[in-house]
Amino acid sequence: MLDSLISLPLFWKTVAVSVATGGIMGLERQLRGKPAGIRTSVLICLGTTIFVFLSHQLGGPGTDPTRVLGQVVTGIGFLGGGVMLIREGIVYGVTTAAVIWMLAAVGSMIGLGYFGAAFAMAIVQVSVLIGVEIFETHFPWFRRGVHSVYHRVTVQEHDEADEVRERLRQEAIQRRTKDDASGRRRAD
Repeated sequence: MLDSLISLPLFWKTVAVSVATGGIMGLERQLRGKPAGIRTSVLICLGTTIFVFLSHQLGGPGTDPTRVLGQVVTGIGFLGGGVMLIREGIVYGVTTAAVIWMLAAVGSMIGLGYFGAAFAMAIVQVSVLIGVEIFETHFPWFRRGVHSVYHRVTVQEHDEADEVRERLRQEAIQRRTKDDASGRRRAD
C-alpha cells in the first residue's frame, strides 16, 4: 500500500511543494543568521507534510485524520518550546519558535493538498519577518525593551578599553535617567 502511494505523482508534487515552501521560509532565517535556517525549516515542513499526507491518504472509513494534526501541534509545540530560553530575565527564541509553529502549519496545509494557500502563508510569514525588521531599523520606538539593538564593541588597545567602558557607562546612566524622566519602564 505504501509503495503505491510513493509512486503517485501527487506524493512527489506534495514533497516538492513542501521542500520549496520550507526553503522559502528557512531562507529568510538563514540569511539573517538565525536558528532554524533552510535545512531545519525544510525538514520540519517536510516531516509535517508527510505525516499529514499519510494520515489523509491511509485513513479509511471510521478514522479521524485530525488526530494526526493534533499530535503534530503537540510535537511542534514541544520542539518550539525547546528553542526558547531565558537569559538574564529576557526570553530568547520566541520568534524562532513561532517560525517552527508556522512551518508545521504550512506543512499540514500541504499534506492536506492546499498548495496555493501554503505558498501564500510562506510569503506572508517572510513578509512579516522582513517587514517588522524594516520597522525596527527605521523607527526607534519599535526597538524598546527586549527588542533593543545591542552593539558589540571590540577595542584593540588596553588604554582605549577603559575609555570606551566609561563612555558606555555614562551613556547607560543618561539613557536610564531619560527613561525615568519620561515614565517609561526600564528593562532591568
